[in-house]
Amino acid sequence: MDRQKVIVRTSIIGILANIFLAGFKAAVGLISNSISVVLDAVNNLSDALSSVITIIGAKLSAKPSDKKHPMGYGRIEYLSATIIGVIVLYAGVTSMIESVKKIIEPETPDYSAVALIIIGVAVLVKIFLGTFVMRTGKNVNSDSLVASGKDALMDSIISASVLVAAVIYLIWGVSLEAYLGVIISVFIIKAGFDTLRDTISQILGERIDGDLSKQIKAQLCTYPHVNGAYDLILHAYGPELLIGSVHIEVDHTLSAVELDVLERRMTAEIYQKFNVTLTGISIYSIDLKDPETDNLFHAIEAEVMADEHVLQIHGFNLDKKTKTAVFDMIISFDVGNRREYYQQIVERLKKNHPEYTFYVTLDTDISD
Repeated sequence: MDRQKVIVRTSIIGILANIFLAGFKAAVGLISNSISVVLDAVNNLSDALSSVITIIGAKLSAKPSDKKHPMGYGRIEYLSATIIGVIVLYAGVTSMIESVKKIIEPETPDYSAVALIIIGVAVLVKIFLGTFVMRTGKNVNSDSLVASGKDALMDSIISASVLVAAVIYLIWGVSLEAYLGVIISVFIIKAGFDTLRDTISQILGERIDGDLSKQIKAQLCTYPHVNGAYDLILHAYGPELLIGSVHIEVDHTLSAVELDVLERRMTAEIYQKFNVTLTGISIYSIDLKDPETDNLFHAIEAEVMADEHVLQIHGFNLDKKTKTAVFDMIISFDVGNRREYYQQIVERLKKNHPEYTFYVTLDTDISD
C-alpha cells in the first residue's frame, strides 16, 4: 500500500464531496434566507480547503531526506494538521460573529421541500464521508485525515440540527436559525481547538504508545542473556519514522564481541518487526549470581518498591571492593517534587544500609 497515494486519493474524494455539498447548501441557504444553512456551506468549503492542505502536506512530507534535514520531512504532516486546526477555528469564529448579528437583526427563513431534501442528503453524505476518511486515516496513520474525518462526522450532526430547526419552523413557526448558528459555531470552534491541541502536543513530543513500548521491550527480553529492557525513548520524525534508544540489562560475563553481535541482531529485528530504528542500545551489566549482590538487590528492591510512587528500579550494580551500589529509580509524575522525594528515599537507604555507598539516578517515567 502506497501511503501517500492513499492519503491523496482520500483527500481528493473529500474535496469533491465538500465542494458539491457547499454549492447546493449555499444555493439553498441564499434562496431560503437561512443563516445556518449558509454557515453549513461555508463549513464545507473549509473542509475542502483542509483536504487540499492534507494533500500538500502528504506530498511535502514524502520528500527524501537531505543534508539539511537528514531525518526527512515527515513532521510536515504535523504542521499541515495544525494549519487545518487554524482554518477550522477561523471558520467557527467567523460563523459565530455572523450568527450573533442575525440574533440582533433577525430575518425570517423560507424553507422549501427541495431545501429539506438537499439538507437530508447532505447528512447522509457527511456520515459516509466522515466514516470513510477517518477509517482510512487510522489505517495509514495520518493525523490530518483523522482530523478531517472527525470534522466531517461533526458536520453531519450540524446538518442534522439545521434540518431539525427547519422542521420546527415549518410546524410551529418558531425560528431558531440564529441561535442554532451560535451552537454550530461553538462546535466548530471546539473542533478547531481540539485539532490544534492534539497536533501541538505531538510537535512537543508525546509519550510512546504503551502497547508498542511493551511489545518492543518484550521482544528485546527474548534474546539470550538479556534480563530486562528499560528507558525506551522514541522520537517521531513523522508518522512513519520512529528513531530512538534503549537500555538492556545483560549478564556481566558477556564480551564486547558478544555484545556487538547481540546489539546488531536486535537493531535489525526490531526494525523489521516494528519499523522502529534503535540508534543506540546501552548496557547495564548485572551479576545476580553473586550472593552478596543478589541479597542486597532484593532487599533494596523490596524496600524501595514498597513505596507507591516508585515505579521501578533497574540497572543494579554492586562494587564489592568499595561497597558501592548503583541503580536507577523511576518515580511517578504524580509526586509534586520528584527530586525531593528521591532524596528522601536515598537518605532512608543510607540509614538502613550504612555499610554501603549509594549512587542512585533519578530516572524519568518515559515509557510503559
